[in-house]
Parts: sequence; C-alpha cells; structure tokens
Amino acid sequence: QVQLVESGGGLVQAGDSLRLSCAASGRTFGGRAMSWFRQAPGKDREFVAAISWSADNTYYADSVKGRFTISRDNAKNTVYLQMNSLKPEDTAVYYCAAAKVPIATIYMALYNYWGQGTQVTVSS
Repeated sequence: QVQLVESGGGLVQAGDSLRLSCAASGRTFGGRAMSWFRQAPGKDREFVAAISWSADNTYYADSVKGRFTISRDNAKNTVYLQMNSLKPEDTAVYYCAAAKVPIATIYMALYNYWGQGTQVTVSS
C-alpha cells in the first residue's frame, strides 16, 4: 500500500507561483513513477506532469510546459510540482498519483494510488 498526501495548494493571482508537495508513505513506494493530474469543475481529470522513479525522464502536458516543473526526492519519499506563471485556467484540484511502473507515463490507467487532492485557485 502507498499513501499519498498533497499539500501546498491555495489561492493566488495570475502570474504568481506555487509549489505543491506530495508526501508518500508505505513500503511499496519504491520503484514507482509519479505524476500530477488535475481536475477542474465540470471537466475530466487530466494529466499534468510525470517523472520516472530515477528522475531521469519527465513528461508535461502542453498546457503547462515551460511553466511547471516536476521533481522528486526519493530519500524523503516526496514529489514536487513547481508551478510558475500561473493562469486562471490552471484552477483545479491537483492530485498526486503513484504508478505501477518505474517509467514516466501519461496514462491514467497505469496509476493505482492517488492522493485526496489539493485545491489551486488562480484569480485573474
């Protein structure tokens, strides 16, 4: 079992930055790729960013590329999402997810552990 707890969300203005954290616990955290997904009101959950277990490979949604950075500290069992130049369309609940595999992937079906989410609201 893997437990994931997100933190760092909040209300910010357009152009501001936020850093989300995802703390993982459980003896099976090792060897898993990690990702961030988000879900805006009335919309489907969508992929944001992924990082491989070894952190040597990352993927980003086109909508966040160049603004968001995913990273991880395996010694601390923590994954981060640095979000810069935030836009109102980034407003959503952000979820951390742990994959069944060590390679970074955008496919939601490969993620079998999810956090409860943290709200990010960007005002214009």
